[in-house]
Parts: sequence; structure tokens; C-alpha cells
Amino acid sequence: MMKTPLCLAMTLALIGAQLQAGELDKPLATQLRSDRSAATSQKKIDKMADQTADALQTYRAALQRAESLKVYNDQLTRLIDSQQQEMTSIQQQVDDIDAIETGVLPLMVRMTGTLSELLARDAPFLVGERTKRVAELKTLIDRADISIGEKFRRIMEAYMIEADYGRTIEAYRDELAQDGTVLMVDFLRIGRVGLYYQTLDGTQTGRWNPGARRWEVVSDDYRRAVLDGLRVARKQAPPKMLVLPIDAPEGQS
Repeated sequence: MMKTPLCLAMTLALIGAQLQAGELDKPLATQLRSDRSAATSQKKIDKMADQTADALQTYRAALQRAESLKVYNDQLTRLIDSQQQEMTSIQQQVDDIDAIETGVLPLMVRMTGTLSELLARDAPFLVGERTKRVAELKTLIDRADISIGEKFRRIMEAYMIEADYGRTIEAYRDELAQDGTVLMVDFLRIGRVGLYYQTLDGTQTGRWNPGARRWEVVSDDYRRAVLDGLRVARKQAPPKMLVLPIDAPEGQS
């Protein structure tokens, strides 16, 4: 009879403890759920923060690229403007060249014709060389593959050569046709005032008579002077005074 109340008390105590434990587990479960929810939220926040940082970095990179593209576009615009100006300038130069060619071509033809006239009226020195030069200029003018500038340069070069003849002394060897006979002679040119020749054996000395426009034999008295002149022209002797026959300029006696 005594065991029954004790067992009942123990049973009641156990039931009470279980009830109390159940009551205590509720807040813990709630806290656990809250912690889990907070952890999940934190992960979402961290993920969103990472995404935001990535987006910010991408945005900054995009801004930097946009700035670079703006600088490049500005530079490209200036380059295009410069090229456009250059194209306009080139077109203007082409137009100018066409205009210059229209005016210069007749001038070059006249200048070449003047050289031909000079060759025909001048003393007959270096005839083959000078005739060839004028013929080449005439051919050059008609060539389409040669620029106007090169044509004009070559003509001016020929004029300069002709101008130099008037202030230089020269000796050269060539053939001389005289009275149906061809002689090999040494020519002495003194500027454009005197043109002389001497046979290789020194037996004949002559000069070009510009008034009569013919060759004539001169006295043997001039043989030595012509020989000395040839040596001076060839730089085989120092300059010296030469006594040679010349024609007085027109209008003077």
C-alpha cells in the first residue's frame, strides 16, 4: 500500500519534468530557427554585397573605358579633320599643277627652241654634244611619265651649261670638216670670244670667223699662242697672256 503513492509521485514528477523540459525547449527552438534565419539572411546580404561590389567594379571599368573611348574618338575626329584638310590641299595642288602645266609647257617649248636657235647661230664648238642635249630636251617635253618639275629642271640645267661656256676656257679633240677634208684637230675655246683649232702635228692653225661664219687658217705666228692656250685649258700650264686674233664686238672698230 505504501509503494503506490511513491510510484505515483515519481511518475508525476517525471511527467512534470518532461512538461517543464518541453516548455524550455520551445524558446530554444525558436532561437535556433531565428539564428538559422539570420544566417540565411546574412548569406543573402553577403551575396548581394559581393554582387554590388562586382557591379560597382564593372561600372567603374565601364566609366574608364567610356573615357578612353571618348579620348580616342576625339583624337580620331581630329585625325579625320586633318586628313580632310590634307585631301583638300592635295586637290588644290593638283588643280594648281594643271594650271601651271598649262602655262609652263609652252614656255618650255619656247626655251628649247631658243636653245636650238642659239646652237645654230653660235660658234660651232661641241656641236655633237650640244645638238644631242637639245634633241633630248625636245623628246623629254613630250614624255608623259616625266614630271613638269623634272622637265623644267633639265631645261634650266641646259641653260646653265650654255651660260658656263661664256666664262670658261676649254680644250678638246674632235674632227673638223674643211674644204671636203676631215681633219682630227685640237680645239681651243676661250669663252665665246674665240674658237681656234690646231692639227695634231701642229702644221696648221686656224680660227672660227663669226662674221663670215666659216673656218679660216691663220698665220703661223699664232701657232705658239694656240698651243699655249691648249696647255692652259688642260691645266698643263699656268694661266698666261695669249695673243690671238679675235673679232671686235659689233658696233666697235
